[in-house]
Amino acid sequence: MPLYSLRCAALQQQPRTWLITGVAGFIGSNLLETLLRLDQEVVGLDNFATGFQHNIDEVQNQVTEDQWKRFRFIEGDIRDMNTCQQACTGVDYVLHQAALGSVPRSIEDPVTTNENNISGFLNMLVAARDNQVKRFVYAASSSTYGDHPDLPKVEDKIGNPLSPYAATKLVNELYSSVFARTYGFKTIGLRYFNIFGQRQDPNGAYAAVIPKWFAGLMKDEPVYINGDGETSRDFCFIDNCVQANLMAATAGDEAADQVYNVAFGERTTLNELFYMIRDRIAEKFPHAAQAEPVYRDFRPGDVRHSLADISRAKENIGYEPEFSVRSGLDKAAAWYMNSPLIIGSQV
Repeated sequence: MPLYSLRCAALQQQPRTWLITGVAGFIGSNLLETLLRLDQEVVGLDNFATGFQHNIDEVQNQVTEDQWKRFRFIEGDIRDMNTCQQACTGVDYVLHQAALGSVPRSIEDPVTTNENNISGFLNMLVAARDNQVKRFVYAASSSTYGDHPDLPKVEDKIGNPLSPYAATKLVNELYSSVFARTYGFKTIGLRYFNIFGQRQDPNGAYAAVIPKWFAGLMKDEPVYINGDGETSRDFCFIDNCVQANLMAATAGDEAADQVYNVAFGERTTLNELFYMIRDRIAEKFPHAAQAEPVYRDFRPGDVRHSLADISRAKENIGYEPEFSVRSGLDKAAAWYMNSPLIIGSQV
């Protein structure tokens, strides 16, 4: 039996109390669903700046009534220390997902990005330390690699940040390292590489490429590619990301005080991605079969290529991604093609 399955079974035998910040978001709500299905006690914190009530409602519909009773929601902001202290009370593990994402958003408004991603992050570190949380797992970012040219990306080799967002994520790692040395506090950072999947919002100015393309193709709208389409990314399905969080939280102390790449370990160009999505959409929406992308200028702050070395995560926390880009897109397509976020807007 895979180590992840064994770890999940052990959690069901001995439930723990978890705090998920950003619980109404894409990644947070998927973490919530998995933990409730494992009969864990979960506290969720969100201010709905980028998260949605409908994500939480969907989780409620996916779990049993008894499992749902194990969830307690706090509407609040990580920029408020009292809220952070309240949320961390009695918690074993923190999965800190709350942040203002998006490179373009950070370029347009670096101050608000800093307030959330650095001041809010520090509040959560302090509150978790004060409440003697066993492990603080946080969403780091592949943007930390910046302009470092090497592929694949290895955790110890980073370059200069290319955006305010990337700078905030680097500071998170520095603060975590300081808390480990100064207070002996156990943290693990997970450098996410282009996570995608069910509940990722297709709407808004800062929507990620995969949900935006699903929506565009379904609605017969133009789908844009920034640059020539040969930009490549290491796309990682959400279920792999959930696994990494649970394995990091429950790994031995020798795995702590480090950062780990969370990805699948393969590169996909934007051109390849477009046609993979188009093929899946065309099965239900025939108009998409002949769609072609519209190319435009490269976007400031974007790196050209990204590929992760995931050997450290495999070795230290037992991470074994189960879903490739193709199998992940199969599951994502099934969700998007039945999503009221897209279907409902066409009615």
